[in-house]
This record gives sequence, structure tokens and C-alpha cells, in this order.
Amino acid sequence: MKPTIPRPSGRVLVVVGALAAALVVWTGAPALLRRSDFFRVRQIELAGVRNLAPDAVIGALRLPAGASVWDDLDALTARVRRLHGVADARVVRRLPGSLRVVVREVEPVAFVPGPRGMTVVDAGGRALSFDPARSAPDLPVAASADTGLIGLLARIQATDPEMFHEVTAARRVRRDVVLELGARRLLLRGDAGPEVIQGVALVAQHLAARGRPYAELDARFVGQVVVRRKAG
Repeated sequence: MKPTIPRPSGRVLVVVGALAAALVVWTGAPALLRRSDFFRVRQIELAGVRNLAPDAVIGALRLPAGASVWDDLDALTARVRRLHGVADARVVRRLPGSLRVVVREVEPVAFVPGPRGMTVVDAGGRALSFDPARSAPDLPVAASADTGLIGLLARIQATDPEMFHEVTAARRVRRDVVLELGARRLLLRGDAGPEVIQGVALVAQHLAARGRPYAELDARFVGQVVVRRKAG
């Protein structure tokens, strides 16, 4: 006796048919909607843009005439991510006719003097296409784009932002780094890590809490911070 295979009920066939039709509509809808003038890109919103020129971000999209919000957003996102000075980005559609570009910029670390004036650099000493006159970031001036010098500034920025914002200038002296904090100085080894930076910050806080003036903190020695009333 042959086994009988149950036939799907009419209700099941209707549901399956509806799902198949919905899938066809879902996959084909963007192509159809792309042709509608109602969904043409008429506005671009920028979020997270502080130091980059807005025109540069918009230009990176390379939108053709008549671009639609239903165009490939992954391709647009990839173009913005390739823009120098962008750490990450995403493009989202805002119906019916807007695109929103959300940008996370590369963190600037210092100004470095150059033949054309001050250049903004990142943690690796690489020049960023930021316009200092436009955004005026509060950054120290480094004597050069030396990776050891800029790297130390980046570690201070990540470890103790309050101390970082007090630094006005930085220079390399052989293996050491001299940081100017207004009328005070801070001496560190070029390879000083977060624990050394945190130790210096604690000493500075201790002195400030007790109203004890100082001119220089020297943290170049293992396990200690030398406090000087006059700069050495």
C-alpha cells in the first residue's frame, strides 16, 4: 500500500502565495521606487561633522544628478569612510527625500607647524585635512610630527583629558618629552604609559588641594615624581 502524501489545504496555499508575492514586491520595490521623482534626494543632513569641511563630506558621496534615497546606501557609506579624517560613517535614508550622513571623525591630537602654517595631526602623526581656522580645536602645539612625541600626547589625551587640555606645547629632548602647561612644565619619558600619566595627575591634584605651588613635575624616574619649585 502506497503512503499517502497529504495535500496542502487551500488556506496554506494562500499564505504561501501571499508570502511569495510579498517577497517579490520587497526585492523589486527599491528598483521601482528609485524611478519616482518623489524619492529624489533633495536634502543631505550631516551629523558629527566638527572639523571636516561639510562640502568635503557631501562631495565624497558623489551623488549623480537625480539620485534617489533608494540608491545603494552601503556604497555611499563606503565612499564617506574613505574620506581622509573619517574614522567611521553611515548613511541612512529619511523619507521621502533626505539622506542623513553620520560621521565619527578621527580624533585630532596636536598642531604641528609646517611650511603652510599649522597642520592638525592624529595619534600617528599623520596630517588631517581639518581647517584650524574653521573649527579652532583646543590642541597643544607640538614641535614636530615625531611619532613618539605625538603618541605620548595621544596617551595623555586618552588617559587624562583634563591634563591634556592644560598642555599648550610639547617638544622632544632626546628620549624625553617636555610639556608646557602654562607657566609649569612636565617632564616625561617618551614611552611613558597610562600608569605614569595617572601618577603625575594624582601628584598634581595633591599639590593643588594643599595650595602648594610648583614649577615642574619630573616623572622620568621609575616609581617617583620629582616636584621642583623652579624649573630645572
